[in-house]
Amino acid sequence: MSAAERDTQVPARHTRFVTLQGHILEQQTHYPEASGTFSWILSALSISAKMIAAHVRRARLDDVLGSVGSENVQGEQQQKLDVIANEILLRTLGGRDGVAIVASEENEEPVILRTGLGGEQKYCVLFDPLDGSSNLDVCGGVGTIFSILRQDRRSTRPEDSLLQPGARQIAAGYVLYGPSTVFALTIGRGVDLFVLDPMYGAFMRVEQNVRIPKASKSYSLNEGNRLTFPEGYQRYLEWAQSQTYSSRYAGAMVADMHRILLKGGVFMYPPTKKAANGKLRLMYEANPMAMLVEQAGGKAFSAPGARILEIQPTDIHQRTPVIIGSSDEVDHVLRHLA
Repeated sequence: MSAAERDTQVPARHTRFVTLQGHILEQQTHYPEASGTFSWILSALSISAKMIAAHVRRARLDDVLGSVGSENVQGEQQQKLDVIANEILLRTLGGRDGVAIVASEENEEPVILRTGLGGEQKYCVLFDPLDGSSNLDVCGGVGTIFSILRQDRRSTRPEDSLLQPGARQIAAGYVLYGPSTVFALTIGRGVDLFVLDPMYGAFMRVEQNVRIPKASKSYSLNEGNRLTFPEGYQRYLEWAQSQTYSSRYAGAMVADMHRILLKGGVFMYPPTKKAANGKLRLMYEANPMAMLVEQAGGKAFSAPGARILEIQPTDIHQRTPVIIGSSDEVDHVLRHLA
C-alpha cells in the first residue's frame, strides 16, 4: 500500500493535548481575582496522585500489602498503603502556603498548618487517602477522594472552617488507581476527566463536562448486609430485581462511582443494624462525591428530602447514609424509602 493510500484510509487527527496543569491555568482565567494559590493546591494533589499511583503499582513488589496491625480513628484496620498515601498527601499539601488546614479520614484531629487572620485567602483540604484499600490484596481498584473548602478567616478555631455544608465546597474530586490512573475534578464548572500518561508523567484531559445518564438499570451496594437494611431499601431491591436491574459492586466507592459517572446507575450505602448512621464519612467521601455527581447532572441524598450537600456537619468524622447517582435512579430509591 502506498503512502497516499494509507493517508486516505487513516484520517489525520488534530488533537489538542491539555494537561491537568494546563486545564487549571485555563480555568483560572475565569476568575480575574485568582492569585494562583488555589492552582498550586490542585497541583499538589496531582503530584500526590502520581506518587500514590506508583506505590500502588509496586505494592506487591515492595511488600506493602496487608495491615499494619493497628486501627485508625474509625476503628478500621489500617492497611500499609493507607499510611503511605496519607503521609504523601500530608507532606505534599503541607508544602503549599495556601493550605491552612488538612484533615484526613486516617487522623483523629485535623492538622493546622498555618494560622493567622487576614492576608491572602487560604484553604482547607479534606481527604480519604486510599478508599477501598483492602482491595489491594486482590489487585482491585482503589482511590483517593478530596474536598477543598475556603478557610473561615473570621475565626481561629479549625472547626469553623471544616464544619461547613458540602454546598460550600469550592472543589472536589477523586483519583482512581486501576488499569489506568484517572483524575476526576470539579471546581463548580462541570466535571472534567484526566488520565495519567505514564510515558510523559502528566495527567492528560480526556473528557470535559461529563454528564451522568439520567437512567441506567443498575445499582451498587453491599447486598451481604441486605437483611439488616431498613424496609424501604429492601422494597427497592425487590422492585429493581423485578425490573431486571443488574447489580454492580466493586467494594471501593471510587471504583463504583467512576462507573456510575460514565454509565449511570445508583450507588447506595444504607444504614444497618451495626451502623445506624451509615458507614461512609460525610466530609471525606459523601460531600466530595455529591458535588461531583450534581455537577454532572445527577443527584445525591442521604434520605428522602435530605440532600447531602445541605447537611450541616457537627463532627469531621460524621457518617451518613448515601444514595447517589443518575437522577431517575436516585428518585426510584427515594420513592421506595418514602
